[in-house]
Amino acid sequence: MKETVPMKSPKRQSVAVFSNPFTIPGFNETLPAGEYGIETELSSPPDHLHPELWKASVIVKLHQRESHPGLARTLKVSLADLDEARAKDKMTGKELADFFLEEMLSDPMVQMVMEADGVSERQLRRLYSNVRMSKATSDAPKDED
Repeated sequence: MKETVPMKSPKRQSVAVFSNPFTIPGFNETLPAGEYGIETELSSPPDHLHPELWKASVIVKLHQRESHPGLARTLKVSLADLDEARAKDKMTGKELADFFLEEMLSDPMVQMVMEADGVSERQLRRLYSNVRMSKATSDAPKDED
């Protein structure tokens, strides 16, 4: 008789470093700055009934609370929410749009698409600059007569 062992889905271990306290949507606790162990599931689990509906998520290993030393805690969050928290932490005074523009422009795939479409980095920066100026103008308080 042959015994079958269920295949585990591949996972990647990494560390996220936060310079400032941060929050994650849907979790009503401000987490302290520091290093956090991250476990990322790289594909849907083999026993998942509908792999096409699977959404990428990560397990964040939280710091122990002073009130409960020795109690290990984890938090399952969407990859997008963790990426947004990391982006906000890296901003160091920049607007979030500026950070994402820099990240986008450093992506080799984006650079290839821009080249194929005949769009320069200068044109894209000008476009984003105009959008920010338009938003700032529309957000400015209006004078009441």
